[in-house]
This record gives sequence, C-alpha cells and structure tokens, in this order.
Amino acid sequence: MGIHAIRLPDIGEGIAEAELTDWEVKPGDIVKEDDVLAVVMTDKAAVEVPSSVAGKVLELGGEIGELMAVGAVLIRIEVDGDGNEAGEDAATAVETPETAQSPAPATKPEPTPSTTPVPPPSPPAPSPVARAKGTKPLAAPSVRARAREEGIDLRQVPGSGPAGRINHADLDHWTASGGIQQGQITRGANTGVEEIRVIGMRRKIAEKMQISKRQIPHITIVEEVEMEALESLRAALNAKHKGERPKLTLLPFLMRAIVEAVREQPGLNARFDDEANVIHRHGGVHVGIATQTPNGLNVPVIRHAEAGSLWDNAAELTRLAEAARDGTIKLDELQGGTITVTSLGPLGALATTPIINHPEVAIVGVNKMQIRPVWDGQQFQPRKMMNLSCSFDHRVIDGWDAAVFVQKLKTLLETPAMLFVEG
Repeated sequence: MGIHAIRLPDIGEGIAEAELTDWEVKPGDIVKEDDVLAVVMTDKAAVEVPSSVAGKVLELGGEIGELMAVGAVLIRIEVDGDGNEAGEDAATAVETPETAQSPAPATKPEPTPSTTPVPPPSPPAPSPVARAKGTKPLAAPSVRARAREEGIDLRQVPGSGPAGRINHADLDHWTASGGIQQGQITRGANTGVEEIRVIGMRRKIAEKMQISKRQIPHITIVEEVEMEALESLRAALNAKHKGERPKLTLLPFLMRAIVEAVREQPGLNARFDDEANVIHRHGGVHVGIATQTPNGLNVPVIRHAEAGSLWDNAAELTRLAEAARDGTIKLDELQGGTITVTSLGPLGALATTPIINHPEVAIVGVNKMQIRPVWDGQQFQPRKMMNLSCSFDHRVIDGWDAAVFVQKLKTLLETPAMLFVEG
C-alpha cells in the first residue's frame, strides 16, 4: 500500500489560490477515480476537484474557508501500489483511525457469566428551553430534513439545546409524546446567537461589493418610463410565436435598447482600469445579467448582444440563468461584461441604487412595474409605469452624459418601434 497526495490543480485564468468551500469526503471514506473530493471557489465560480485515484481517504489538507495555494496538498489517499509519496512524506501522513488505536492486550479478559440482558433505562425527557412565539427555531440541517420527512412542525417543538436548539432527542420525545407538549411552549427572550462564517460565494460577493463601493464614486439617476406600448408589443410577439420561439421577457428589449444607446455613447460600454488609469471602450456589447442563485449573486454575461436578435438573446439569457442556478456555468461565462443589468422582478421597489459591477462604468437597474395615475394634460389616466435606476462611475462619466443615456433608454422603451429601425 502507498500514499497518493492530490494537490490543488491549476484552475487556469492565472488563479494562484482558491478558497476551500466544501468537503465531499472525510477520513476513512473509500473513493473511486473521478469521485468529487472537494469544492473550491475561485474569483468567479465554484470548481469541483475530482479524485485521480481510487483508495481510502487518510488526510484532509485544509479546513472549510481556508485559502489554499495552487499546488498545495489537498488530500492524501491510501492506494494499492507505491502511491506518489515515499520516505518522510509517507511517514508523516496522518495516522488513520485503525493505526492510531492502542495495540490489543496480550491476554483476553475472562468472559463474564452470561445473564439475561437488561434493557437500558429510557433516557429522561430533554428539558425544553423557552422560545418566544414566532421565533425561528434553531436546528441542524439533518434535524430539519428529518422533521420535513416526518411532517413535524419545528415551531411547535421545544428544544433542549443551547438557546433552544432542537436536536434529534427532542424530535424523539416529541414523537413519543404524540405532540402533547405543544401547549408548553412559552414566551421568552431568545438569547441565541448563530455564528455564520462568510465563505465561498458570499465572501466573493462581499469583496466585490466592497471594491465597487470603495473605489467607485457612484452617481445614480432614476427615471420613470411608460411601458404600455412595449408590453403590448411583447405580448403580441409571444402570442404569435408561442411554442416556436423562446418567450420574451422585458430583458431582451432592454438589452436591445442598451445596444442602441451605447452606439451613440460608447464611453458607457467600457471598463475602467483604475490602476493604470486607462478606459477600455468596447465595440461589442457584453451584457451582464445579475442573477440570484442558491449560492449567491452571479452575473452571467451575454456576449455580443448587438449581434443577436430578441429571441437569440432571450434564449441565451435563459440558458445562462439556468446554468448559474444549477452550478454548471463555466468560468468564462461569468467574465468580460461591459455593462450590467440588475432586476428584482416583481419583488422590486419603486427605486433602487444599483452598485456598479467593477471594473465596468455603468449599471442599469429595473424596478417594479405597476399601474400608476399619469397626468395627460387634462386628466389622470391609468398607465403601466416602471422606474429605471441607473448608476455611473462619476470618475469617467459626467452627469450630463449619464442623463443623456437614461433619456435615450426611456425614449426607446416608450417607443419600441425605434428598436427595430436602422439608422
């Protein structure tokens, strides 16, 4: 038997280190070739690290949240054959649970006379800790999963752990008692504090937002847009091509409006290298779409939006959003954006103040669409309205240019026929 050390691989893109965000194995596990061992987070995406050998896991090379350099030992596995570690390296490997045990005694203890086994006494019922009504119950993921499977409402279960945390023993007692403790939950102060480490995607988002907010002086313009004509056109196109083409949302139209607007103001379709003091204006419009995923906010990039039709961009938007949410999106699909769109959809407010996606210089925020009274010069009329909230890097974008850009978007969205007129 030998020891095989698997090192953190070169993930590419000039990345020198990655953050360890999840272990898929533990010491003592038997793994096969290509089994996923760990998940690491780069600047942009989560990457699974597979095993290159089969064997038994001996040692994990880092803790969750630790930054590991490319080439560092990620894990050691006991394999058939010589492995790739020898001499002192193998000798210093962590002892397995089997090798760490003390040697067996030379003589076996005399067996005791056989007696009728006596069942152990039932454990005492856990002492519940008061939890204020309406307070979210504290419980480990495994406890929550069991409660879902058994149809138990954790809000009704008293917890005996620290700060009222519910454990498996509490579920056992709740089930055994038929749920009669429901009325015993009393009001009280919740003094629990849950500590959550900021790691992985959340840490990357935090770092990105900090850089954007610290280094970019933002100017934000909010403008009201009437959406009656565009929404009518969108509904008609979806009805005409139902089942034949991708369903159109607002975003493909907005992307088309951005393409037309930056054609007149190329300085907004740019990235600012603030270390070299160089602005890179791009001919291609690569639109990042801020997308909420189970692991946090991702910004997949629709490349060359200027070359795609409404349906092309709608299809690519759907593909990238699904890949971002299920974790299959590629690293290069999250890079290279020149301008970003962010939207909270129906959850949006009347106005927001979007944070620019560094090193870009502009971001377009979509707010909630709703019916509002609009004065037509003689009376108020109900109109479908939406606010755009657009932020700009005031180091390189003047307020006048920002206002011109926003007004151009407003005009194009209110008269959508202009989106399809050449020249």
